[in-house]
Amino acid sequence: MNIAEHIRTIPDFPKPGILFYDISTLLAYPPAWRHTVDLLAGAIRKHEPDVIAGIESRGFLVGAPVALELGCSFIMLRKEGKLPGETASYTYDLEYGSDTVEMQVDAIASGQKVVIIDDLLATGGTAGGALHLLRQAEADVRAAAFIIELNGLGGREHLDAPVTALVEFDA
Repeated sequence: MNIAEHIRTIPDFPKPGILFYDISTLLAYPPAWRHTVDLLAGAIRKHEPDVIAGIESRGFLVGAPVALELGCSFIMLRKEGKLPGETASYTYDLEYGSDTVEMQVDAIASGQKVVIIDDLLATGGTAGGALHLLRQAEADVRAAAFIIELNGLGGREHLDAPVTALVEFDA
């Protein structure tokens, strides 16, 4: 099954000139969604993760079923101020400013093997921030996995870990 056929594009969203890759149609078709989860789990399994770390917010949708499939824990990496309790944060630069990613301080134990997951890799800014946050917590970040990678935006170059993407589109 070609999962790319189940990802629709929406021009000029969220602003003019942007082509948005919408996984809503993939999620809405159970055979394609099941195939996507199976493909991601198969690609990640070799990294032997203890934890899947999903990046807000579509990374939650992708990461939770993959974690269940692999029998490992799932944690949420969120924007600043969205998690209860004590959090650790990492602020990173973007082309238009900066952003901060956070996780609960008790989410990861030192040395745990982690794979980062999200729906889409573009410039790598957010995934790179997530990687730094997890390493700051002394996690053993083994890889990052995505449904979609946008070629030409340099996302892979910002990640100091193996990268898996199920489908690629030109940016």
